[in-house]
Amino acid sequence: MKLPITFFQREDIHQICKELLGKYLMTQVDSRLTGGIITEVEAYTSEDRACHAFGGKRTDRTEIMFGAGGHAYVYLCYGIHHLFNIITHQAGSASGILVRSIEPMVGIDAMLERRQMDKPALRLTTGPGSMTQALGIDRQHYGQPLDGNVIWIEDRGITIPEEQIIAGPRVGVDYAGEDALLPWRYRIKGNAWVSKPK
Repeated sequence: MKLPITFFQREDIHQICKELLGKYLMTQVDSRLTGGIITEVEAYTSEDRACHAFGGKRTDRTEIMFGAGGHAYVYLCYGIHHLFNIITHQAGSASGILVRSIEPMVGIDAMLERRQMDKPALRLTTGPGSMTQALGIDRQHYGQPLDGNVIWIEDRGITIPEEQIIAGPRVGVDYAGEDALLPWRYRIKGNAWVSKPK
């Protein structure tokens, strides 16, 4: 079952993060269906120094963050990697969830081709840049509604119990000072398909 866009238009971004674990992130790009189980996510809000919209900063890039939840925020990191984020909350309040990794389940051949790999390995879809490349997500999907037929989230009946969710500091945000220590990265305990096991 495809998640409705209202799923993302709630206030508790951390609860949304936890509920996203175990859901399927799916794409239909270039007539190829690909997807997998979300295993690792990170939360960002405008009160957080690691967030692009910290302090209410509005730019052409961050404008989508101030819109209603349920849309894609895709940006280029280091001029190399496209990173996929899900906007949450109601319009006017900038917050989003970076999807860092999935466990590949659907369209693995297409993912391998996009990643120029011969056989499945953890690096296929672990890490936000690798994951988006495998799924065919790039800058053209900025602002894409997540209840359509290009990028969407499916509930296939997998619920991750609270005790199986590990919360810890986010990755690569040391510049954010004390905010870098916030336990806002969530991952499935014991699942190898994550970018940083510890």
